Amino acid sequence: MARRQTPQVSSRKQPKQARSNELVTTILQAAVQVLEKEGASRFTTARVAEKAGVSIGSLYQYFPNKAAILFRLQSDEWRQTLQMLRNILTDQTQSKLERLRALVHAFIRSELEEAKMRGALDDAAPLYRDAPEAREAHAEGARVYQDFFDEILSEHPAETRALVCDIISTTLSTVGKEFSSIPRTSAEMERYAEALADMFCAYINSLST
Repeated sequence: MARRQTPQVSSRKQPKQARSNELVTTILQAAVQVLEKEGASRFTTARVAEKAGVSIGSLYQYFPNKAAILFRLQSDEWRQTLQMLRNILTDQTQSKLERLRALVHAFIRSELEEAKMRGALDDAAPLYRDAPEAREAHAEGARVYQDFFDEILSEHPAETRALVCDIISTTLSTVGKEFSSIPRTSAEMERYAEALADMFCAYINSLST
């Protein structure tokens, strides 16, 4: 059986001048518009180049294929989400449960605000999910969660901390995606996030009883 080829998702080169940065920004903005309008199945480099008003050759200077463009959009989204998580989970002015509650609210809000784009990127995931860069991005996200639970559950065994991390991060991701699959009001989002946070906090407290 032929070995499955790993897609190339890294950019060909990094822009170093202001003009090059502007070109890449224009391409990525066009890519977002094409993805939202056409969906992952009809997303092509030709459509992105046309939307951006640049030649296909100019696009290929920075992105070798459509998978590279889509992965860049996905990695930018991951990076923003990870920074949000870090800011919340490392805030030592808040108690551990306050941080967990803030995390749930911020995550659910983010899922709702970015639902359309995230849905399209999920559809495109088979193009790049096996690439080393994608695996590393997922691993980085897992480390952010694990570091938090290692901190707040330091008196518990490593196996317990790992289990709690897996249960909460998986549940948060799964139910957040499901909840955002249809439009919700701000009030609905707040009630849902608060109920989910209550459940997580009760679980954490139960470990000490």
